Amino acid sequence: MDFVLTEFCDQVATARAAQRPVLIRGGATRMFYGEPRGFEPAADRLWLDIAPYHGIIGYEPSELVITARAGTRLAEIEDALAERGQMLAFEPPRFGPEGTLGGCVATGLSGPRRMAAGPLSDFVLGVRLLDANGNVLRFGGEVMKNVAGYDVSRLLAGSLGVLGAIVEVSLKVMPLPRRELTRVLEVDQAQALASCVRWRAQPLPVSATAWIDGPEGGRLYVRLSGNEPAVNQASAAIGGEVLEAADAAFWQALRDQTHPFFAQRPLWRLAVPPTTEPLALGETLIEWQGGLRWVSAPLEAGAQVRARAQAVGGSACLYHHDGQTGGHAVFHPLAASVLQIHRRLKHEFDPAGLFNPHRLYPEF
Repeated sequence: MDFVLTEFCDQVATARAAQRPVLIRGGATRMFYGEPRGFEPAADRLWLDIAPYHGIIGYEPSELVITARAGTRLAEIEDALAERGQMLAFEPPRFGPEGTLGGCVATGLSGPRRMAAGPLSDFVLGVRLLDANGNVLRFGGEVMKNVAGYDVSRLLAGSLGVLGAIVEVSLKVMPLPRRELTRVLEVDQAQALASCVRWRAQPLPVSATAWIDGPEGGRLYVRLSGNEPAVNQASAAIGGEVLEAADAAFWQALRDQTHPFFAQRPLWRLAVPPTTEPLALGETLIEWQGGLRWVSAPLEAGAQVRARAQAVGGSACLYHHDGQTGGHAVFHPLAASVLQIHRRLKHEFDPAGLFNPHRLYPEF
């Protein structure tokens, strides 16, 4: 595989000499995410296809660490982990069988278990990055405590490739839970949020929650993960009905965003404090015990959506837009001082503005 990486280096160096922007892709399953201006067709752009650079480089189950090339499919990684009773605890959405590790880290998205396990960035131990000079830089490593100075490897999580092309990643993995059980409660949105607040104050092994409205009223799904006694005790305390055969299928659909709710356009992704009351912005799906709100609202209501999110100390991303943003920035606008920090980071890593221009923010 070294010859593939060498070819990448040559392509980037050539693109820089010719002042050609470089657009990065792997499995192409996450191309919808980000500013549409970042993917406007242009003859002078170079597509850097990371998918050929694939394969698991090292896996130490006893150390809970796996290292793989960025083009490696998530399905391959998770199959290898499952054989040893382990998992990616942040449950990244896969968006189909072609989803890759590099795209997973570059988008920084986490799934239903994020509320209990933490975000993707907490699991990134090290990366190798192809920079604008065609050099491969290494940040972090393969152990938990090895960082001196800035933790650049975690900074790359969610950067959407604007700082460089991720070519290799080391991740912390976790054991699979001994048992999982899902309870379903028939409650409205306010009752669901109040229940989540109450459960957070108790030692319950809640690994995921999801509230979805429907024609027959709202339903709150609560997944419990842990050892047998803890799950049984929490199950009795939470009440409701047990979700039987469809248990795994429901959470997989939520994780991979194949649930019918995610077919709505436009779709907003709001990150707010979990204690936030119902926002009444449109049809809503709630995850992470209230911390993540998916809202179906028209582009004309975008200013209201952003204002409501910001008023409670949160942010709103125009997550699914099919290229039509109605003049809204995809990601929540940054304060001038914070935007300046982002610009300086971009300049330090990519002074020529080579990688994925305008995909993260319209300003660079």
